[in-house]
Order: sequence, then structure tokens, then C-alpha cells
Amino acid sequence: MATSKKSLKKNSQPPYKTLKSKVQNRTRQAFVLVGTTEAQGPILFQLNHFLANHLKPEATLLLALSGGLDSCVLLHLLADLKQKIPFHLYAMHVHHGLSANADAWADFCVAQCRELNLPLEVVHVNVEKNSKLGIEATARKLRYEALFNYTINNTIDNTQPDFIVTAHHQDDQAETLLLQLLRGAGIKGLASMATIDKSRRLLRPLLNVSRSALQDYAKQHGITWCDDESNENTEFERNFVRHEVLPVVQARYPAIKTVLARTASHLAEANDLLDTLAKIDAESILKENKLCLQGLSALDTPRAKNLLRWWFAKNHLAMPSAEHLSEIVEQLLNAKVDANVSIQLHLNNQAQYLTLKRYQQNAYLIQTQKTQPFDLAWNGEPLLALPNGGYLQFKQVIGTGLALKFGMDKLRIANRDGGERFKPNVLRPTRTLKHLLQEANIPPWRRDNLPLIYWHDTLAFVPDIGVAHELQAAENEPGLEIVWHNPPL
Repeated sequence: MATSKKSLKKNSQPPYKTLKSKVQNRTRQAFVLVGTTEAQGPILFQLNHFLANHLKPEATLLLALSGGLDSCVLLHLLADLKQKIPFHLYAMHVHHGLSANADAWADFCVAQCRELNLPLEVVHVNVEKNSKLGIEATARKLRYEALFNYTINNTIDNTQPDFIVTAHHQDDQAETLLLQLLRGAGIKGLASMATIDKSRRLLRPLLNVSRSALQDYAKQHGITWCDDESNENTEFERNFVRHEVLPVVQARYPAIKTVLARTASHLAEANDLLDTLAKIDAESILKENKLCLQGLSALDTPRAKNLLRWWFAKNHLAMPSAEHLSEIVEQLLNAKVDANVSIQLHLNNQAQYLTLKRYQQNAYLIQTQKTQPFDLAWNGEPLLALPNGGYLQFKQVIGTGLALKFGMDKLRIANRDGGERFKPNVLRPTRTLKHLLQEANIPPWRRDNLPLIYWHDTLAFVPDIGVAHELQAAENEPGLEIVWHNPPL
């Protein structure tokens, strides 16, 4: 059975019973107090200030509740503050099934939330122990997937929380910085964890609070928690740093955790400045996620690398090593014109990847996929989904598109067979579709998924190329406009 700092084995009643009187007293006080002052506790005061500054009225928070010290303290802090600050609070416990105590931890979290009258969802995940990512990374990936995919009360419109709240604290931040140093990370990695990450909807409000302060708060308020025995296993990198490395350094430098956390904050500011510089550089050379290599070559090498790192981060890619990044710059800017540049870049914490390709002095990040043959009929619907992803959009217009006078009520959509010929311009001869696509500088991977629109047996419309000249709507005639929305990354 899971153990806590107040041994659960000695209690004949569920652990939440030991909290009852104190929780009720604090709840009654919450309705009386107008605000939270520092005299009522520095942690509560800091959290109150943080939430008041970062939450919109009636915001919805989802707390990642493991049952450990950190998340249990944060659970009780948030339960107190939701009476003073107007926000909605939900909790999720992810059951990894890696420990014999996993069921007991889930039951403990259920009891905690029941006593505080807070909704909790327990999500079971299956961690593949032989995963190439490793058990730690795989479990973390599945945990965040469950949190990010959470919808409130199974709402039809898939309403998601405004923020996912985690209980990472100052000690975690210090360990993260040290781990990143040992791995040779750059500024972005050394910046470690942000208190607020709007792009991922993450809040980490305890990053300035030490674990010892959280433990003191828990003892003072009678909060129980569970200890995960795997936290003692120094085969895991973080546990090794926590139990073997930091204590040695701390014996000589007692304030090392605070110092490392402060250094991470300085590095985060430096990273923000680098991101700002990258955005300035990207304004003129990054359009629709396509990077102009002529513009990239005009930057000095450190600045070009900074822009690439920022671009990769925007596309949720794991950062390449320094050597790999130098190789990428070399291939993008100096490879022969006809060289087939194709570099696989892995997505964060995933086995999937995007492919970096170069074509006509531009760099692209694409998701490679097999071309599926298809032959579909359009019967007047405004949108038609395609097997390769993406869709076709149909809209009636005037003076452009397929002339409706020919009876465009039924069309056939198929992918390329090869050998097609097409004439979109009445003043130019009929040519092969392959030649037209090359002339239009359409990248090869886009051509592979290109849907062709037929009227009877006539090739009537080709995305990125145009309408067959004999089927084009005249200036004042009603027409059918077709737009191909290519699959997103």
C-alpha cells in the first residue's frame, strides 16, 4: 500500500478523514476573508498574487494530481483560493500502473478530492516498458497527452481547460537546469521550465517555492501525501542528480538550489531575447511555414542557427545537437542545387518525425505520408474530405472558377495517374501536367497528393494550376470556385 508522511497504515479510516476538521475550518475562513495577506502564509500569498495576475475571470484549471507532496499541497492551496479568486478547478490523476501501489495512490487522490468536493478524473495509461524513449520519458509523454486531451465534463464542443497546472517547485527547477547542463543543452534547454507557458496552456505557480517549504506547509496544515518508491531509484537520471549529485554540492554551497533556479530564470530571459530576435528575422523570410534560404544565407551563422532553432520549436521539434544543427545549415545553404536534401527531425518526446526538405531556394518541414489512390464523387457539398488528409472547398462566385452553365452539379475527384495533359491558358498549347507543375515551382511532395477534378472525362481543374480554358467562367458568369486545403503538418 502507498505510504505517506503520516503513515496510512495506522489509520483505520481513509486518509482524507484526518483532514476533515482543518479543511472545514479553512473553508469557513475563506468566505470571511476579503483577500490573502502574507501574514496568512507566504506560499498562499504568492499563489494568490500569481493567479490574480495570470487568470481571466472564471478561468478553468486542471491540476495534475499525482498524490505526492507537491501536488497534494497545491491541491489544498487551490481549493482555498478558489473561494477568493473566481476560477473553476478540476483534477486528474494519471494511473501509470508501474508500481504495486498505483491503485492505492489513485484511491488516495479520489479521497482527497472527495473531501474537498472537487471533481477528479483517474486516467489509466499503458506504459510500454521497452519503448525507445525509456520508461521515464514514455510515462511523461502519456501523462501530458492525457492532460492536454482532457475536456470538461465530456462537453460536446470539446471545451478544454484554460490552463493545466503542475506542482513543479524550486528544487525541480534546479535539478532540471543541472540535468540540461550535463546533457550539453543550449540556452533554450538551460532556461528549463517556465512559470507560464501559454502555447502549451501550462502553469507552474510553485517554481519559486522550495520543497522544504512545501513540506513545512503540509505538516502545519495536516496534509497527507503518498511517497513514490521509484523516486529513490538512482538509475533514473533525475533521481541520481537529486540524491547523489546535489547533496554533495549543497554541502559546500547551501543555497545551490536557489542559485540554480535563479540562473534558470536569467537564462529564460536571455532565451526570450533570442526568440524576439528570431521573430524579427523571420518576418521577411518565413512565410506560411516556408523558409527562404536566400534570406537565411544573409544572416551570420549564429543568427541563422538561432532562427532555425526558433522555427523548429514552433513546429514542436526536438532540438538537434550542435553538430547536427551545423550540418543542417551546411546542407541547406551549400549543397548542390540539384541535391535531394531530406533530413528527419523528431517531434518532442515522440517517435514520429517531420522531414526538412529543400526545394527552389526554400526550406520546408513536411510530414511524409504514403499516397493513397482515390476516386471520389462530388454531389454539391461545400466541403469534401480527401483520403490523404486535407479537403476541397467549393463555393459559388461570379466571374471565375468553373462555369456553372455547363452543369457542374457532379464532379469526379481522383489523384494523379501520370501522363495527364492540360490547357489552362487559351493562348498556350496543351502540355503535360508534369511540365506545368514543374513550371509553377510546386514541390514534388505537394504534387504527389494533388487532387485532380474532372467534369465527365475532361480534366477541369488542377489546384495551384487553374481551370481548363474551355470551362472557365466569363467575367459576369456564375462560377464554381474550388480551393484545396492541403493537410497541415
